[in-house]
Amino acid sequence: MDAVDADTGLAEVLRLAASAEPRCGAVTVVAVDGPSAAGKTTLSRRLAAALHVPVVHLDAIYPGWDGLADAVPLVTSQVLEPLARGERAAYRRWDWMRDRWGGTAEVPMVSLLVLEGVGSSVGTAGTYASVRVWVEAPRDVRFERGIARDGEAYRPNWERWARQEVALFAADRTRDRADVVIDTSVPLSAT
Repeated sequence: MDAVDADTGLAEVLRLAASAEPRCGAVTVVAVDGPSAAGKTTLSRRLAAALHVPVVHLDAIYPGWDGLADAVPLVTSQVLEPLARGERAAYRRWDWMRDRWGGTAEVPMVSLLVLEGVGSSVGTAGTYASVRVWVEAPRDVRFERGIARDGEAYRPNWERWARQEVALFAADRTRDRADVVIDTSVPLSAT
């Protein structure tokens, strides 16, 4: 699938979300996936604001820098499966500063939810997604964004995480299964 620019992609995701059938019980999940620093969080915030819905960020669920593969079963069992059953959903939050589990975050009962993060549409998590969005940018652009945000001291963590992303996405073929592919080399406009 050819990638579209960020503004075109946002409009397309909003269009798809408006008519998507729920696959998570009565909840329509828009999964925003792709590699780190591609622009997933920015896009998700814009989606959530336009749709007036909450966002669950996988950054709060990953159990540390080596926990990418663990996040899919965690978000599935703690968020997606309970919502699909019409039950209360809550997930344990990872405390990145202490490198351990912290508190718990509740997920409100809604008819539409944005699920954002690396792996949000992978494997079992992807079966609950009504709309799958892949957000990408060239690796050098993403690393520059990430290091600018987190600092040079995090470069080894970024490289470690990137290896996990490559393995996860290659095994799952995540980009190939996306409904919309968005290239954020040119970021979203301010509107």
